[in-house]
Amino acid sequence: MNRFRLKVHEIIFEADTLLGKIFDILLLVMILLSVGVVMLESVEGYRLEWFWIFDIFEWVFTILFSIEYLLRIYSVKNPLKYIFSFYGLIDLISLIPSFLGIGLGTNNIASIKTIRTIRLIRIFRILKLIRYVKEAAALKKAFLASRQRIIVFLFVVFSIAVLMGSIIYMLEDPKDGFTSIPRSIYWAIVTLTTVGYGDIAPQTPIGQFFASIIMILGYSIIAVPTGLISVELSRTPLNTQSCRSCSLDEHEDDAKYCKICGEELNPIG
Repeated sequence: MNRFRLKVHEIIFEADTLLGKIFDILLLVMILLSVGVVMLESVEGYRLEWFWIFDIFEWVFTILFSIEYLLRIYSVKNPLKYIFSFYGLIDLISLIPSFLGIGLGTNNIASIKTIRTIRLIRIFRILKLIRYVKEAAALKKAFLASRQRIIVFLFVVFSIAVLMGSIIYMLEDPKDGFTSIPRSIYWAIVTLTTVGYGDIAPQTPIGQFFASIIMILGYSIIAVPTGLISVELSRTPLNTQSCRSCSLDEHEDDAKYCKICGEELNPIG
């Protein structure tokens, strides 16, 4: 039985074996189809005409995801730790709406609206994709490694926005929309990020000159965080080994034991 649990854990939590890869691919397809059903169900015309088909699909997905969730709990050493982890909560949240729908019933319009609102929470299943995108863990590590430089960069960008917003406030007429420094800073941020809503715009030649400078700065600034994260990504190794005890999934390629709790990795490998 213990060997069976180890095998289930290897297939569900890791992608180093053929069965693990097949499981991940099938689960990816299920998640995408499930989210697609939720999206189509939000279209009133489709919902009224095909509601029974949507219900069948939803219950098939709910049963399959429930089995997957129970197997995950069964295969780990500390079920509570998994249940209250980020991925465990996502799995649970995506399952709750369907079961709540049974309890509420469909006796009146209010219940139907409540069920429909709750069932929209199923869109959280899209977050389950993060687990199966191998690079997601590397991206998280890259963000954490470069967070100090990104914070400094954001502070510089905010300082530029405050400075340019204050300057444009002094240069432009309030009747053109620049009625206060905060509103002028809003315009500077919108221009700096190259969004450009166009709800307010400078009318004087000098104001338009400063606007041009902010636009050019915006294009230059966009590349900075991309470069910071890219450098960290190039340093981050990718590995799908997962610890049964603490659920850590960030191990070196040649690791045999968990670096946090000491649990043996892949004891049946």
